[in-house]
Amino acid sequence: MFSVFGYEHPPGRVFAFLKYIPARFKTLFHIEFLERKWKHGKVELFRAEKLYTAQNYQTFLKTFRRDFPSYVYFCPFRGKEIISAPLSNVKKVYVPRKCLQVLNRLKRKDGLQKMTLDFVDLVSGESGIPFCDFGVHGSVALGMHSDKSDIDIVVYGSENFRKLEATIEKLVKAGTLSYVFGNRLDKARHFKGRYGSRIFMYNAIRKPEEINTGYGAFKYTAIASVRFECTVKDDCEAMFRPATYEIENYESVDSASELSKEKMPRSVVSMIGCYRNIARRGDRIRVSGVLERVENLDTGAIHYQTVVGTGMSEDEHVWPL
Repeated sequence: MFSVFGYEHPPGRVFAFLKYIPARFKTLFHIEFLERKWKHGKVELFRAEKLYTAQNYQTFLKTFRRDFPSYVYFCPFRGKEIISAPLSNVKKVYVPRKCLQVLNRLKRKDGLQKMTLDFVDLVSGESGIPFCDFGVHGSVALGMHSDKSDIDIVVYGSENFRKLEATIEKLVKAGTLSYVFGNRLDKARHFKGRYGSRIFMYNAIRKPEEINTGYGAFKYTAIASVRFECTVKDDCEAMFRPATYEIENYESVDSASELSKEKMPRSVVSMIGCYRNIARRGDRIRVSGVLERVENLDTGAIHYQTVVGTGMSEDEHVWPL
């Protein structure tokens, strides 16, 4: 079972990250697994202990290349192999908005399903965001939740996300909800909390009109690893995945990261989910990633960006300062 990644995909396939592995394939993947098991129908599933690490991604890529080669795609616009699922192999697609609608129509709901709907009703009513702009994902959406599962919701649109963010802050101040911070990134994002006896998490998905590029519009060329500090100039796409921060005031932190003016990145793009929404406009951040040359194949215009989460190094991050 895969999580679809991003908003631009090659014809006939989707970029995706492997999340759940059937028991019969477990021995093919030489990684550390969580002790917990999931069941989807009659299929027993396992999950990597650490989902989004460079080492695990390379292990997944090696296994797919050897045992499931149709899931490996060489992207000519990025010049590298990427895990992707052929649409001809897809048996079912779980869309968060539709999953919530299905959940709402269920005649017999268990305790977590009821709590999930109650939580969406609460934040929808308090924020004024229509119920139809919410979705549910995670194990509840897949129908394989347990008494250990969380409430995972999404909201569609950047404007709705900011409304939801403010609403949850208001409900925390009122004592209806509480935040749960496991580390400094949790504290920066404010995306996780407690509703009654359950942990909840919320994230954002672009609305169709917010998808501003298509596959093959740009060519991306990796230049070099860079480490720097900068100021967030615009955070209006920081809540999505990939998360994009427009930046200014680039300051290298080592001699290898000193760049000419024309090569200075105008944005930081994080493929790693935990770096979504960790900084707002005007904040300073420290970045370690890969400088990319981006060419618009229509116009020939060139700009530079820094990508965090290339799958090549564990030392790629975005830290709020």
